[in-house]
Amino acid sequence: MTTTAPITQPTPRFELDAYQALSEDVLIHRISQVRERMGSELIILGHHYQRDEVIQQSDLRGDSYKLSKIAAENDACRAIVFCGVHFMAETADILANQPDNLQRRDGQRVKVILPDLAAGCSMADMAAIEQVESAWNELAEVTDTAEMTPITYVNSAASLKAFCGRHGGIVCTSSNAESVLRWAFQQRDRVLFFPDQHLGRNTALRMGITNQQMPVWDPFADDLGGLDEGAIRDSKVILWNGNCSVHQVFQPEHVHQFRKQIPGIQVVVHPECCQQVNDLADESGSTGKIIETIQHAPAGSKWAIGTEWHLVNRLKQQHPDLEIHFLAPIVCMCSTMYRIDLPHLCWSLENLAAGTPVNVIHVDAETAKWSLIALQRMLDVS
Repeated sequence: MTTTAPITQPTPRFELDAYQALSEDVLIHRISQVRERMGSELIILGHHYQRDEVIQQSDLRGDSYKLSKIAAENDACRAIVFCGVHFMAETADILANQPDNLQRRDGQRVKVILPDLAAGCSMADMAAIEQVESAWNELAEVTDTAEMTPITYVNSAASLKAFCGRHGGIVCTSSNAESVLRWAFQQRDRVLFFPDQHLGRNTALRMGITNQQMPVWDPFADDLGGLDEGAIRDSKVILWNGNCSVHQVFQPEHVHQFRKQIPGIQVVVHPECCQQVNDLADESGSTGKIIETIQHAPAGSKWAIGTEWHLVNRLKQQHPDLEIHFLAPIVCMCSTMYRIDLPHLCWSLENLAAGTPVNVIHVDAETAKWSLIALQRMLDVS
């Protein structure tokens, strides 16, 4: 079993509590001072779901993998502060400090900082490495796992990416999931897809795989994930009982209500939404596709968007010529992402600049090696 944790931290020069009382203007000024002092050696990454005042301080904004890849390819970068969640910082560390990059920097590691270690991901937490390994062993009692490809969504711990690397598997994103699934079926007969069941199901349905061929494995069931042996043998894709708490909120009745109230409205959702919502939507795609759809929408068109609230609100502000609505009747934001705020960002940056870095994410060498193999397979497919 592999584990990933922050490396042992030196005593911070600055205490976090002192930052909570500072005004937003003061925090922004002090963040700017660190950015000026460190220059091109520092890259601040901001995920699309981040709160506005934080993402405004980022050098790059985007989806998690794209951000990590761009930062890792920057030769001047010596420190990455990732305003996102834990698995994103892990991926940044794996990519930035892969062997070729370390050799190019004469062995010097890029420090990857997560401003608040409590910024996790409920979806990623729904598939622990012990659960996946146990499921794999149980499945081996019913079917030949040599004919099964494990696929993990990029929204997962490094230990799961490494599991896929060791077992001939692969990583996917929401934008390349179909290409990855097609690759997997070229290699073997069956797929184990985790941790998000909805992305796996919605993608496979587009490929002609039926719900009957996609049983859902419950890691908390007493035996065989709550499935019978026949369902496993007849399966094409075994889905994991996991989901995104944000996208789980959107329901079919929300789509029906908007279409009733606003004739002509178009609905675009993320494939982490349930099948019923995806089937009703006009468009379904990754965060990048949602943004692109809105950017190219004709003036005056009306949209209901089913994804994280901060991104929807930002799109609404950026496109005043469109009528944009949040698909759910309640505000639903990524609460763990929301933990990253200006006090945490300023605190982590000033400690970094002072030589007392906090919350450094360091994936152990063995986990990083196998994770990188699974990620490279994805790059080769995409």
